[in-house]
Amino acid sequence: MKKLTIAGKASILFVILFLATLWIFPMWRIDLRAPQYPGGLSMKIWINDVKGDVDIINGLNHYIGMKTIHKSDFLEFIYLPAALLIFMGLGIVVLLLNRKIGYYIWTFLFTFIAIFSFYDFYKWEYNYGHNLDPAAPIKVPGMSYQPPLFGYKKLLNFEVLSQPDIAGWFYIGAGVLLVVITFYEWKKNNTK
Repeated sequence: MKKLTIAGKASILFVILFLATLWIFPMWRIDLRAPQYPGGLSMKIWINDVKGDVDIINGLNHYIGMKTIHKSDFLEFIYLPAALLIFMGLGIVVLLLNRKIGYYIWTFLFTFIAIFSFYDFYKWEYNYGHNLDPAAPIKVPGMSYQPPLFGYKKLLNFEVLSQPDIAGWFYIGAGVLLVVITFYEWKKNNTK
């Protein structure tokens, strides 16, 4: 059983620190701009909450038949923090066991959590933007209002930008670091 390099061990601590930012900063943001809101509106998604101009956005979305957004509607705010805390705890176990195979499994687990999280977020946005109330005051035939998962989209007179916030960039950085160090550890393993 091959032991981790110093870079591998150090990366575990960095990944845990990067993920800890999820409890300090928002992970995602959706910004909306329109002529009637020149300062824009913003919704910030935290690991366990949704904040920002949510009440105003809910009021606007009522007119096109979108569901209102409430923290209590998201089971993700319970299971994502729990999953990441367990993942961070497993990082300490990987560090103590000091085995490359543990690191590889840990990286795979993070990849699974990340892919599932993005899929879940996409699914939520899809349902939110497509399952509209047929009794809504404003109806545009064939129009859906799904916000972009990542990037820019024009929805009626609103420009919508969806992107990582501070903790989201650290989350992405944790994933990149894990993948880079996994390849580094694997290469070191195969050159000895």
